[in-house]
Amino acid sequence: MTNQTPRKILLTGVSRGLGRALSEAFTAQGHAVAGCARNASDIKSMQSAFPANCDFTAVDLSSDTETGEWINQLVTRWGTPDLVINNAAIINENMPLWEVPYSDFTHLINININGVFSVIRHVMPHLIEQQHGVIANLSSGWGRSVSADVASYCTSKWAIEGMTKALAEDVPPGLAAVPVNPGVINTDMLQSCFGDSADDAQTAEQWAEAAAPFFLGLSESDNGKSLSV
Repeated sequence: MTNQTPRKILLTGVSRGLGRALSEAFTAQGHAVAGCARNASDIKSMQSAFPANCDFTAVDLSSDTETGEWINQLVTRWGTPDLVINNAAIINENMPLWEVPYSDFTHLINININGVFSVIRHVMPHLIEQQHGVIANLSSGWGRSVSADVASYCTSKWAIEGMTKALAEDVPPGLAAVPVNPGVINTDMLQSCFGDSADDAQTAEQWAEAAAPFFLGLSESDNGKSLSV
């Protein structure tokens, strides 16, 4: 527990990788996390493993209706978050763009872009009402550069950069929208791209030691800045 005022943090993709590591880091410092993931059994496990002031729900972010119901019900029972971190994302199997099945591409877009939009559009009225809050949307090194065989993922993360920086132009005083490149971390997603060589990268837990205070330190002064952990 730190001397920092406890914060309420909404975090998507909490069940594994960066989301799980961040949840553990935030709660270890006395902050409350409300999060979602698609897998109901993973969510049930988190509900019993984390403090009572946390709130975890199984949500399909590709459904705007489901996302809206989750956020509105969450605000009613848990309160409005101070910090929103859109972390949930998927990646397709490595291949040239023209070989990516249409259904795989649209599924990725529905989660990586549309899901972020849905969270923003449903949570923003609550942030505006409380007159403060930060939305941090996880971009990627591939949201500012490109590589072969990951065009669909690059598409989604470049979109997150643009969406977030444009959103920053719209938010009222007291709020901020920040695109954040988390860096290179050994997660299932990195393993899918680089195989065993991903083992050379830092673990999600190691990353979260620096990332948690980084996110907690974001403020209105960071609005619209492309930042990296």
